[in-house]
Amino acid sequence: MAADKYTAVWVSHTSIHDFLECPRAYFLKNVYKNPDTGHKIKLMSPALSLGQAVHEVIESLSVLPTDKRFNESLVNKFEIAWKKVAGKKGGFLNRDVEQLYKNRGLAMLERVRKNPGPLKNLAVKIHMDLPQCWLSEEENIMLSGKVDWLEYLPETDSVHIIDFKTSKNDENDDSLQLPIYNILVSTCQPRKVIGASYWYIERSDTPIEKKLPDLEESRERILKIARQIKTARALVRFKCEYGGCRACTPFERILKGEAELVGVDEYGRDTYILEEVDGEIESEVL
Repeated sequence: MAADKYTAVWVSHTSIHDFLECPRAYFLKNVYKNPDTGHKIKLMSPALSLGQAVHEVIESLSVLPTDKRFNESLVNKFEIAWKKVAGKKGGFLNRDVEQLYKNRGLAMLERVRKNPGPLKNLAVKIHMDLPQCWLSEEENIMLSGKVDWLEYLPETDSVHIIDFKTSKNDENDDSLQLPIYNILVSTCQPRKVIGASYWYIERSDTPIEKKLPDLEESRERILKIARQIKTARALVRFKCEYGGCRACTPFERILKGEAELVGVDEYGRDTYILEEVDGEIESEVL
């Protein structure tokens, strides 16, 4: 088959994570469409809403000149972003829980304001709404993903990848997030990537540097999983190993009519909430 990104199998850190966690969950999050609306489905949670609002504020800084990034109050920006996830549409079932998460977000942004670190420096923007590249043009597999921040290092004309974390849990050492970002950034802009960091902004004043994975080893590792996904899609074979697990069960409940539809998100996905959702489960990587 000739390479064609419109018919290609697309993979990302989020979708690969979904597949490795549970193929059935991958199917329900990335393939299944509501037969009544033709839309994909999404489960909203307080933790996901918190991450979405905080990331929106921080991302808005990267397009501003370095001397103007903090001229406008981050609190004001956060209030605007929070309106998009307030109430049930953000997975909040009562005001007390919502205020708890909102206060966490405000504290994170106050930490960033007091300790801007690399956010004061020049930044590189990839001129794509969604950074993407061929993982294998021969096999018609595309890789995509949105990188939080690219710090520009003028002395070496290079970039440093920074990923902001709003969850309480550390990213696993074997996570594919930085390998995927390294491939995307190296392909979608001309400067060399010389470093990568996670910034846990709820508890740390500075980013934590991680070992940059080898580019070719990362590509082979990710391509191996992408081939499994492509095969599963071709065979329409997405089975939960346990007959129902923590990853797929909440989405099965949506199909059973046990969830509440609260709207359609900016990507056209039907968005649902459940009464009992662990607040720290983040159903998507932001």
